[in-house]
Amino acid sequence: MLIFFNKYLNFNLNIISCIPYRAIFSLLTSFFINLYIGPHFIYHLKKLQKCQIIRKNGPKTHYIKNNTPTMGGIFIIFSILFSIILYCNLSNTYVWYVVSILIGYGAIGLIDDYKKIRYKNTQGLKIKWKYFWLSIFALGFIYIINANNKDFMITTLMIPFFKKSFEINYLYIFLAYFIIVGTSNAVNLTDGLDGLAIMPVVFLTCGFTLISLFSGNINSSNFLHINYIKNSGELSILCMAIIGSGLGFLWFNSYPAKIFMGDVGSLSLGGALGTIAILLHQELLLIIMGGVFVVETISVILQIISFKMRKKRIFKMAPIHHHYEIIGILEPLIIVRFWIISLILLLISLISLKVY
Repeated sequence: MLIFFNKYLNFNLNIISCIPYRAIFSLLTSFFINLYIGPHFIYHLKKLQKCQIIRKNGPKTHYIKNNTPTMGGIFIIFSILFSIILYCNLSNTYVWYVVSILIGYGAIGLIDDYKKIRYKNTQGLKIKWKYFWLSIFALGFIYIINANNKDFMITTLMIPFFKKSFEINYLYIFLAYFIIVGTSNAVNLTDGLDGLAIMPVVFLTCGFTLISLFSGNINSSNFLHINYIKNSGELSILCMAIIGSGLGFLWFNSYPAKIFMGDVGSLSLGGALGTIAILLHQELLLIIMGGVFVVETISVILQIISFKMRKKRIFKMAPIHHHYEIIGILEPLIIVRFWIISLILLLISLISLKVY
């Protein structure tokens, strides 16, 4: 949008047309949009009784959250898209790849949330159909990026810290699929306490903001020994929109939460992060930076395997944040400690950019 004004209306926008300035404006815009529309959105959801359904076998302390409205992810997505339209170069295909997954996964999450509210249960969209549509969008993205980006090196996997890349050929298709769908579900599983998921999302996106800037500059990419990806710097503006929107949402989602993001928020944000990781060739770094999401997912997998094979549970309840609740750790304490761990993992990941 700014590029349009500069070209056709002769505005002197040379300063704010630079990526760092546009990125900052993108963050501030999405943040203040959420602050403005958040109270109105919460009011109307309460009026329409679009509230979270708390599962009966969960921690008893969650029962007081029964009347908390959900689907806050709608205004997260709205503010992100608004900032993207204003500040991103809309001819950049990388931006459209992420936007497509953001909207597509958001739509799946919205249907899931609606069914939960409509039928007053926690099941929502059937698991097989949820994974079917998540898979369709993921595989569609992988196909399109392969077809339209011959120089993308889609079959190359970068190993963090060692600064080596390996050709894994068509196995990359399965890895890319796993990254997008897996990250989406990992964020969804983590979103169980007030503000627990959104701050790790913000920290993770901060890392991708820096990497996208470095990757888009040939001198920085050579210095840091990472892949040079032409035009990837534009992703930093999109990432900053996610950060601003996440912080704006946290304003209302921090303990005690006035609204939950719902599946419409968690699936879309997770899918977008997975997509960004693939576009930047940082799939394995995503696993390190998003270690909180990885641990939450592994705790669920281990719990299921243990119960199926041994008829015993490893944790009091999975995901693991509920285990800590049940053994008596206060919810705000769990949340802040998970945030701290997420920040530390981000810093460790950034160190890998120069290690070689």
